[in-house]
Amino acid sequence: MGEQLDEELVRQVQQGDKTAFDILVRKYQYKIAQLINRYIKDPQEALDVAQESFIKAYRALPNFRGESAFYTWLYRIAINTAKNHIAMRARRPSGDEIEIEEAEQFESAVRLRDQETPEALALSEELAQVIQLALDELPEELRTAISLREFEGMSYDEIAQVMNCPVGTVRSRIFRAREAIDKKLTFLLG
Repeated sequence: MGEQLDEELVRQVQQGDKTAFDILVRKYQYKIAQLINRYIKDPQEALDVAQESFIKAYRALPNFRGESAFYTWLYRIAINTAKNHIAMRARRPSGDEIEIEEAEQFESAVRLRDQETPEALALSEELAQVIQLALDELPEELRTAISLREFEGMSYDEIAQVMNCPVGTVRSRIFRAREAIDKKLTFLLG
């Protein structure tokens, strides 16, 4: 149902209806902002990149042929825009602190919040930090794959479309990412 609605809205935009694109923006702006936030920590900067992603999507929409779902296509644009933004920042003269490896937030992976005891909360925080450390050390393609799976709840097929690689590669990347995080957890938490 959601995909059919998107297809219809895309068709309307391609026929010159700008309000149909506004509906798509409203539908996906939060998800896109969340996605970009994992790459770019500064909230204002992340919003700018999200806006830039939608502008790029709008300009590219006449060429969109619906070979993948609209939001998968949009996610790919957002990830590429965020990567380009990080690369551009890295090329700037270093007056402002630049972290090329932007860390993703992994709070949703730690699901110990059911037990609100101080001990459980402390362990939960410690786990979140350990997982964050493990994520920071992952190569970019592993980090992107695991993030799309864990945070966005995307299927392997959708991730393959976003990352422009075979499903088998996605499975392998997610497996390797989980393995690396498990090793780090085992090592740091004994």
